[in-house]
Amino acid sequence: MPPNCPRGYLTKHECIAIQGAPNLFIRSLLDKQQFYDPEDAALALGISSAFWSLFGLLWPSGSKLAERMAQRPVNANERILEIGCGLALSSLVGHRRGANITASDCHPLAGEFLKENLRLNHLGPMNYRHGHWGEHATQHQDLAVSSKFDLIIGSDILYERDERGDLAQYINEHVEDHSEVWVVDPNRGNRSHFHRNMAAQGFALSEEALDISATANVAAYKGRMLTYSRD
Repeated sequence: MPPNCPRGYLTKHECIAIQGAPNLFIRSLLDKQQFYDPEDAALALGISSAFWSLFGLLWPSGSKLAERMAQRPVNANERILEIGCGLALSSLVGHRRGANITASDCHPLAGEFLKENLRLNHLGPMNYRHGHWGEHATQHQDLAVSSKFDLIIGSDILYERDERGDLAQYINEHVEDHSEVWVVDPNRGNRSHFHRNMAAQGFALSEEALDISATANVAAYKGRMLTYSRD
Protein backbone atom coordinates (compact mmCIF):
# COMPACT_ATOMS: atom_id res chain seq x y z
CA MET A 1 0.00 0.00 0.00
CA PRO A 2 1.49 3.39 -0.91
CA PRO A 3 2.54 5.75 1.86
CA ASN A 4 0.19 8.53 2.85
CA CYS A 5 0.51 11.87 4.61
CA PRO A 6 -2.31 12.24 7.17
CA ARG A 7 -0.76 15.37 8.68
CA GLY A 8 2.85 16.15 8.04
CA TYR A 9 4.49 12.74 8.06
CA LEU A 10 4.52 9.72 5.74
CA THR A 11 3.28 6.30 6.80
CA LYS A 12 3.16 2.78 5.38
CA HIS A 13 1.11 -0.37 5.98
CA GLU A 14 2.66 -3.83 6.38
CA CYS A 15 1.58 -7.35 7.20
CA ILE A 16 3.75 -8.36 10.17
CA ALA A 17 4.38 -12.02 11.02
CA ILE A 18 4.53 -12.84 14.74
CA GLN A 19 5.67 -16.38 15.54
CA GLY A 20 2.89 -18.17 17.40
CA ALA A 21 0.18 -15.65 16.49
CA PRO A 22 -1.79 -14.58 13.40
CA ASN A 23 -0.24 -11.83 11.30
CA LEU A 24 -0.90 -8.22 12.21
CA PHE A 25 -1.57 -5.37 9.79
CA ILE A 26 0.41 -2.42 11.07
CA ARG A 27 0.44 1.23 10.12
CA SER A 28 3.86 2.71 10.92
CA LEU A 29 5.96 5.70 9.95
CA LEU A 30 7.64 5.40 6.58
CA ASP A 31 11.16 5.78 8.03
CA LYS A 32 13.26 7.49 10.69
CA GLN A 33 13.26 10.75 8.75
CA GLN A 34 9.63 11.56 9.59
CA PHE A 35 8.97 14.45 11.98
CA TYR A 36 5.90 16.53 12.78
CA ASP A 37 5.61 18.48 16.01
CA PRO A 38 4.20 21.91 15.03
CA GLU A 39 2.95 22.73 18.54
CA ASP A 40 6.01 21.28 20.34
CA ALA A 41 3.82 18.71 22.10
CA ALA A 42 6.55 16.06 21.89
CA LEU A 43 9.30 18.54 22.74
CA ALA A 44 7.46 19.48 25.95
CA LEU A 45 7.68 15.80 26.91
CA GLY A 46 11.43 15.73 26.30
CA ILE A 47 11.20 14.13 22.84
CA SER A 48 13.57 15.90 20.43
CA SER A 49 13.28 15.88 16.65
CA ALA A 50 16.03 13.23 16.51
CA PHE A 51 13.92 10.81 18.59
CA TRP A 52 10.41 11.84 17.49
CA SER A 53 10.00 9.05 14.92
CA LEU A 54 11.19 6.15 17.07
CA PHE A 55 7.75 5.42 18.54
CA GLY A 56 6.30 4.78 15.08
CA LEU A 57 8.80 2.22 13.76
CA LEU A 58 8.89 -1.56 14.10
CA TRP A 59 11.85 -2.80 16.11
CA PRO A 60 13.21 -6.38 16.34
CA SER A 61 13.00 -6.47 20.14
CA GLY A 62 9.31 -5.57 19.94
CA SER A 63 8.69 -8.59 17.74
CA LYS A 64 10.54 -10.88 20.18
CA LEU A 65 8.42 -9.62 23.06
CA ALA A 66 5.26 -10.08 21.00
CA GLU A 67 6.28 -13.71 20.39
CA ARG A 68 6.55 -14.24 24.14
CA MET A 69 3.10 -12.74 24.65
CA ALA A 70 1.74 -15.13 22.02
CA GLN A 71 2.99 -18.06 24.14
CA ARG A 72 1.83 -16.84 27.56
CA PRO A 73 -1.35 -18.51 28.85
CA VAL A 74 -4.19 -16.01 29.17
CA ASN A 75 -5.45 -15.39 32.68
CA ALA A 76 -8.56 -13.21 32.79
CA ASN A 77 -7.69 -12.07 36.32
CA GLU A 78 -4.16 -10.96 35.40
CA ARG A 79 -3.57 -7.28 34.64
CA ILE A 80 -0.74 -6.51 32.19
CA LEU A 81 0.93 -3.19 31.34
CA GLU A 82 3.22 -2.55 28.37
CA ILE A 83 5.51 0.42 28.95
CA GLY A 84 7.24 2.33 26.14
CA CYS A 85 4.91 0.46 23.81
CA GLY A 86 5.59 2.38 20.57
CA LEU A 87 3.45 0.55 18.00
CA ALA A 88 2.40 -1.89 20.74
CA LEU A 89 2.85 -5.21 18.93
CA SER A 90 2.87 -7.11 22.22
CA SER A 91 -0.25 -5.36 23.46
CA LEU A 92 -2.04 -6.08 20.20
CA VAL A 93 -1.11 -9.76 20.39
CA GLY A 94 -2.23 -10.01 24.01
CA HIS A 95 -5.45 -8.07 23.41
CA ARG A 96 -6.43 -10.27 20.48
CA ARG A 97 -5.92 -13.36 22.65
CA GLY A 98 -8.18 -11.97 25.37
CA ALA A 99 -5.60 -10.71 27.87
CA ASN A 100 -6.43 -7.73 30.10
CA ILE A 101 -3.65 -5.49 28.83
CA THR A 102 -2.99 -1.75 28.89
CA ALA A 103 -0.54 -0.13 26.45
CA SER A 104 1.36 2.99 27.47
CA ASP A 105 3.88 5.39 25.96
CA CYS A 106 4.95 9.00 26.38
CA HIS A 107 4.74 9.95 22.69
CA PRO A 108 1.72 12.16 21.91
CA LEU A 109 0.82 10.11 18.79
CA ALA A 110 1.23 6.58 20.18
CA GLY A 111 -2.41 6.32 21.23
CA GLU A 112 -3.61 7.52 17.83
CA PHE A 113 -1.50 4.94 15.99
CA LEU A 114 -2.72 2.21 18.34
CA LYS A 115 -6.33 3.10 17.67
CA GLU A 116 -5.74 2.85 13.92
CA ASN A 117 -3.93 -0.49 14.20
CA LEU A 118 -6.77 -1.87 16.29
CA ARG A 119 -9.14 -0.85 13.49
CA LEU A 120 -6.94 -2.40 10.80
CA ASN A 121 -7.00 -5.72 12.64
CA HIS A 122 -10.76 -5.59 13.41
CA LEU A 123 -10.09 -5.50 17.16
CA GLY A 124 -12.21 -3.81 19.79
CA PRO A 125 -11.06 -0.91 21.99
CA MET A 126 -8.04 -1.43 24.23
CA ASN A 127 -6.82 0.45 27.27
CA TYR A 128 -4.17 3.08 26.55
CA ARG A 129 -2.55 5.45 29.04
CA HIS A 130 0.22 8.03 29.05
CA GLY A 131 3.29 6.39 30.58
CA HIS A 132 6.41 8.41 31.34
CA TRP A 133 9.28 8.25 33.78
CA GLY A 134 12.12 10.71 34.42
CA GLU A 135 12.22 14.48 34.57
CA HIS A 136 9.21 15.10 32.28
CA ALA A 137 6.97 12.61 34.07
CA THR A 138 4.67 15.25 35.55
CA GLN A 139 3.01 15.84 32.16
CA HIS A 140 -0.50 14.51 31.42
CA GLN A 141 -1.15 13.27 34.95
CA ASP A 142 -4.89 13.10 34.27
CA LEU A 143 -4.26 10.49 31.55
CA ALA A 144 -1.32 8.74 33.18
CA VAL A 145 -1.00 5.13 34.27
CA SER A 146 -2.47 5.07 37.75
CA SER A 147 -3.19 1.40 38.49
CA LYS A 148 -1.06 -1.53 39.61
CA PHE A 149 -0.42 -4.59 37.47
CA ASP A 150 0.58 -8.23 37.83
CA LEU A 151 2.92 -8.18 34.83
CA ILE A 152 4.79 -5.26 33.24
CA ILE A 153 6.42 -5.78 29.85
CA GLY A 154 8.69 -3.65 27.68
CA SER A 155 11.07 -3.99 24.75
CA ASP A 156 14.20 -1.94 24.01
CA ILE A 157 13.52 0.43 26.90
CA LEU A 158 17.05 0.41 28.42
CA TYR A 159 18.32 3.10 26.07
CA GLU A 160 19.79 5.22 28.88
CA ARG A 161 22.10 4.37 31.77
CA ASP A 162 19.52 5.77 34.22
CA GLU A 163 21.82 6.38 37.17
CA ARG A 164 18.91 7.66 39.29
CA GLY A 165 16.84 4.52 38.76
CA ASP A 166 13.79 6.34 37.40
CA LEU A 167 12.61 3.36 35.33
CA ALA A 168 12.88 0.84 38.15
CA GLN A 169 11.08 3.24 40.48
CA TYR A 170 8.33 3.76 37.90
CA ILE A 171 7.92 0.01 37.55
CA ASN A 172 7.81 -0.43 41.30
CA GLU A 173 5.03 2.16 41.57
CA HIS A 174 2.85 0.21 39.14
CA VAL A 175 3.28 -3.45 40.11
CA GLU A 176 1.55 -5.54 42.71
CA ASP A 177 3.65 -7.00 45.53
CA HIS A 178 3.65 -10.40 43.82
CA SER A 179 4.56 -9.52 40.27
CA GLU A 180 6.74 -10.14 37.25
CA VAL A 181 8.51 -7.85 34.79
CA TRP A 182 9.62 -8.80 31.26
CA VAL A 183 12.17 -6.75 29.35
CA VAL A 184 13.63 -7.67 25.95
CA ASP A 185 16.91 -5.81 25.50
CA PRO A 186 19.02 -5.81 22.29
CA ASN A 187 22.32 -5.69 24.21
CA ARG A 188 22.39 -1.91 24.55
CA GLY A 189 24.86 -2.09 27.42
CA ASN A 190 22.76 -0.54 30.18
CA ARG A 191 21.51 -3.75 31.76
CA SER A 192 23.87 -3.74 34.76
CA HIS A 193 22.52 -0.42 36.03
CA PHE A 194 18.94 -1.62 35.56
CA HIS A 195 19.72 -4.91 37.34
CA ARG A 196 20.99 -3.00 40.38
CA ASN A 197 18.04 -0.63 40.38
CA MET A 198 15.54 -3.48 40.13
CA ALA A 199 17.33 -5.43 42.88
CA ALA A 200 16.97 -2.37 45.11
CA GLN A 201 13.21 -2.63 44.53
CA GLY A 202 13.23 -6.26 45.67
CA PHE A 203 13.26 -8.01 42.28
CA ALA A 204 15.22 -11.16 41.49
CA LEU A 205 16.53 -11.63 37.94
CA SER A 206 16.38 -14.53 35.51
CA GLU A 207 18.28 -13.83 32.28
CA GLU A 208 18.02 -15.68 28.97
CA ALA A 209 20.30 -15.08 25.98
CA LEU A 210 18.48 -14.64 22.68
CA ASP A 211 20.82 -15.62 19.85
CA ILE A 212 18.75 -16.26 16.75
CA SER A 213 20.34 -17.09 13.42
CA ALA A 214 18.93 -15.69 10.22
CA THR A 215 16.73 -17.85 8.02
CA ALA A 216 14.87 -17.19 4.80
CA ASN A 217 11.95 -15.75 6.79
CA VAL A 218 13.53 -14.57 10.05
CA ALA A 219 16.24 -11.94 10.59
CA ALA A 220 19.13 -12.62 12.94
CA TYR A 221 18.75 -11.27 16.46
CA LYS A 222 20.98 -11.01 19.53
CA GLY A 223 19.74 -9.79 22.86
CA ARG A 224 18.48 -10.78 26.30
CA MET A 225 15.14 -11.75 27.75
CA LEU A 226 15.15 -10.34 31.27
CA THR A 227 12.58 -11.66 33.72
CA TYR A 228 12.31 -9.99 37.11
CA SER A 229 10.11 -11.50 39.79
CA ARG A 230 9.16 -10.45 43.29
CA ASP A 231 7.46 -12.71 45.81
